[in-house]
Formats: sequence, C-alpha cells, structure tokens
Amino acid sequence: MDELDTAILRHLQEDARQPNRAIAEKVGIAPSTCLERIRLLRRRGVIRGYRAEVALPALNRGVQAMVAATVRPPSRQVVADFEQSVSRLPEVLSVYTMAGTDDFLVHVAVQDIEHLHAFLLDRFTNRREIFSFRSMIIYQHLTNPVLEPLPPARVTR
Repeated sequence: MDELDTAILRHLQEDARQPNRAIAEKVGIAPSTCLERIRLLRRRGVIRGYRAEVALPALNRGVQAMVAATVRPPSRQVVADFEQSVSRLPEVLSVYTMAGTDDFLVHVAVQDIEHLHAFLLDRFTNRREIFSFRSMIIYQHLTNPVLEPLPPARVTR
C-alpha cells in the first residue's frame, strides 16, 4: 500500500458509489490508472466488497446487544459448531471468537427488549454447550468509516 492506494481507498470508503473518474480526479491521476489500482486492491484482497449501509431501526431492529458466551468443553468441534449455528440466526449481525474469559461475543439486533429476552431464552439457554452467557445492551454504536494503514510495528530490544 502506497500513498496513492491509501488515497483511493479513503475515497472509496467515503462513497463506494462515486465514479472512477471522480476518484481519479480527486487523487490527481488518470482514470485508467485509478481503475487499475482499484483492480489490484481487489485482487490483493484489500478491497473485499461493496455494501449498502442500512439503518437497523428501518429493518425493525431498534435494540442492539452484545452477548458474551462461554462454551464447554472447549474443543475445536464445539467452537466450530457454535460459530456456524449462531452466525446463521437472523438476529445475529456478527460473531467474534475471543481469547480471555469469554469464548464468543455475539452482536445481535432485535425489535425490542422483549424480543432480546426471548432470543436469549430460546437461542442460548437451551444449548448444552453454553456454560454461561451475559448480555449487554448497546446504547450507541459508532464506527470509523474510513480506515487507513497503520505504520509497521517497531521491534524494540
């Protein structure tokens, strides 16, 4: 990633629907060069796709929560089965496999508190591999819309 790739990536993250010509103009290169740079970023796996950002309340998902879960026994098969089954639930936005006290952090979005309660009772309490879980309501979810490369880590001795 050089400065030009970073600039192109910044503009795509701000608005992926803008024409290639507009991005090229903003970064000061020819449209053909910009298009080739974008193709290379996709080929290298830097750009993984383009998505529409949707307002969760517009989808009747006004309440978000993080559910921390611990599973037992801690085996590859139990972890893999849990990841696959939970990630397919319609209420689940993301599943994070963690190190530390909790094995998983599950981001869910539901209609209201009553549906969150029902989701936890129906989807978590009846699973034998879940040793424990706890939920945390999300009041506000902020994200960084534009990510740039970080400098390489310096090794100190």
